[in-house]
Amino acid sequence: MTDTGDKKINILLFSGEYDKALVALILANTAHSIGVKATIFCAFWGLLLLRDPDKFTLEGKNELEKAFALMTAKGAEELPLSRMNLSGLGKMMLKKMMADEEAPDLHNFLQEACKKGVKFYGCKLSAEVMGIQKEELIPGVEIITAEDYLKDALDSDLELFI
Repeated sequence: MTDTGDKKINILLFSGEYDKALVALILANTAHSIGVKATIFCAFWGLLLLRDPDKFTLEGKNELEKAFALMTAKGAEELPLSRMNLSGLGKMMLKKMMADEEAPDLHNFLQEACKKGVKFYGCKLSAEVMGIQKEELIPGVEIITAEDYLKDALDSDLELFI
């Protein structure tokens, strides 16, 4: 067995798709379970994973930001599949198959990652461009710059782009 010591994994989540976000969370949770620190940096569409549907607001947004907010997922469970979404039918089938195998859904993987101490970062520029306010995100998300992300990535033993 490999000695994980002070190993660290850094995941850049650019995708806002259910199955890709699921992979990022599975890897982060698994890393933690073998003693590897994990960080997930969410940029652009990846930020939608971190939205808290209970904190969704249109207040303080300009007209374009409001329109964008209404057309995008309000949280993890609203993300579409990357393939075979079929207006949500494919995702419903995947979730049923996961339930049949007693696998957690995306929301549960996200909650588990937060409990385990996986660090979640939101891209400052992405949040600004997309009109996503820090208050709309799940607790514990830190908004950082691309420079901060690169420093974290350079300090990691493994970097993944999803």
